[in-house]
Amino acid sequence: MSRVSIQTESAPAASQPLLSQIHQAFGATPNMFKAVANSPAALQSMWAAFGALGSGTLGARLGEQIAVAIANRNRCEYCLAAHTALGRKAGASSAEMADAQGGRAADPRTAAALAFAIKMVEQRAQVTDADIASLRENGFGDEQIVEIIAHVALNLFTNYINVALDVPVDFPKVALK
Repeated sequence: MSRVSIQTESAPAASQPLLSQIHQAFGATPNMFKAVANSPAALQSMWAAFGALGSGTLGARLGEQIAVAIANRNRCEYCLAAHTALGRKAGASSAEMADAQGGRAADPRTAAALAFAIKMVEQRAQVTDADIASLRENGFGDEQIVEIIAHVALNLFTNYINVALDVPVDFPKVALK
């Protein structure tokens, strides 16, 4: 049971227009957004970040693969379920999403991005010149490197919201590894 209200009708008035946009985008309002709607500022920040990164250069598929790797590392069942579903919608196979959950990918470029993202989480961003060089060797430029870090930051935010607030999972569940 969520530790904060997930009743959209009791969310602050300033959150209501964003909740309408989110409902329209998903066809329903996911519980995570309902929980975050308790703070209009936090909801605006999260929704804007999703929008900005969704139009970035990494593409939805890689963004979702990064998200499941981080969700698994942080033991966020909500984000693991949501981003697995969204990754499938973005064209990744079930096997690719399962591999990403474990930080693996057959594609070397994806594997490099996942390894970097996981290292960002595990080492609290204490990456090395060699880590950046590995990304560059796999075709990532400055723009994509910064976007990977932005995806990590956004997913840490969502993982922390869902774990700390015990937000009920409303996507098909996926087992943590």
